[in-house]
Amino acid sequence: MPATEYQGSFLGRISIRRNQVIAMDGTHEQELEDLELFQKHVSDRFFELLSPSDDIPGDALLSISWLRKLLDVFLCCEAEFKAILVMGHDASQISKPPLDRLLPELLDRAVKALDICNAVTQGAESVRHCQKLAEIAVSALDQNPIGDGQAKRAKKALSSLMLVMNLDDKEISNTKTTERSWSFGRRGGHKDRVPGHLRSLSWQVAKNWSAAKQIQAMANNLVAPRGAEATGLASPVYIMSVIMVFVMWALVAAIPCQERASLTTHFPIPKQLSWAHSVIGLQEKIGDEWKKKEKKGLAGLLDEMQKLEKLGQSLIEFTDSFQFPGEPGKVEEAAAQVAELAETCRRIEEGLLPLQMQIREVFHRIVRSRTEFLDVLEQGSKSSMPLVFVIGNGFVSFCSAALAR
Repeated sequence: MPATEYQGSFLGRISIRRNQVIAMDGTHEQELEDLELFQKHVSDRFFELLSPSDDIPGDALLSISWLRKLLDVFLCCEAEFKAILVMGHDASQISKPPLDRLLPELLDRAVKALDICNAVTQGAESVRHCQKLAEIAVSALDQNPIGDGQAKRAKKALSSLMLVMNLDDKEISNTKTTERSWSFGRRGGHKDRVPGHLRSLSWQVAKNWSAAKQIQAMANNLVAPRGAEATGLASPVYIMSVIMVFVMWALVAAIPCQERASLTTHFPIPKQLSWAHSVIGLQEKIGDEWKKKEKKGLAGLLDEMQKLEKLGQSLIEFTDSFQFPGEPGKVEEAAAQVAELAETCRRIEEGLLPLQMQIREVFHRIVRSRTEFLDVLEQGSKSSMPLVFVIGNGFVSFCSAALAR
């Protein structure tokens, strides 16, 4: 079943209980069923990410297409998490132990996730810059016959590409890329920009900011609930915390990001949790790939960047030794690599902008949810007024929007 259908049926089920705020027989059993269904949805969605379809080209692990699916999973899980935590519960329940400790910890992770979203969006511009350099090489080498001048032009572009890719990730924030700038604010009204491009970033990360340390801080105190807490509301809070940390970790591993050389390859998730098997499997796969990466520079693990790096190095060797008219066998081999390089550039061109927009959506969703939960915690400390009345139509609108996704 598609993720949106999962989400629609789940939110519909939860919304039926909006008027059942007053405790009644069977409510606890319903909560357990909701929790089991939420865990099943998490398991199924991450299983699909662990086993991408071979029939879809460009859908490899940590490709742009795969990352977009990962963010879709995050948005769907976040919508269900908020529904299961707040619908049918009053504010006083949310502000009692252990949620009075676990929920603020989740909200603190949310703040750190916002920094990651900003840093990754900046890093995506480095990917675009690499794409433009690769396109120059494609334009020069996509000739028949290839002349010495085209070979030199391609070599210059590819050498620049390799230089950028081998920058230490601490230098990423100081690298001049394209002129386009981004924001998580509203769209600007500048006429000289293509529709959809955004204003400059709402804030820049500091020069001593570290993506690796930020992920490590998010993973701190990530402890699975035990005993009676494992079947209560502490469980979905833990699940959402794991999902948030994993998604941000995967983005940092894939997309150029400031200071990620010391990025952890593992954060503990108990293997006995049935919903976590696919998450653990993905963590192991990505962690193994990160360990194999000899130089933790700008290229990272993004599938398209890995291809640019591999093809770029091979074509530099070709242009180094090229003399017109070139050896037929080597020219033919280079032509195939140029075609693959052109296809990789096309995938970046078509997928990077939607990915950046999706990261922007995740950013705004986290901000909105964090604000709502802070209001809930404040309300819960003052009274036992039912939560659905506290957030009222705002949450109803949120659920309706989620159902429409």
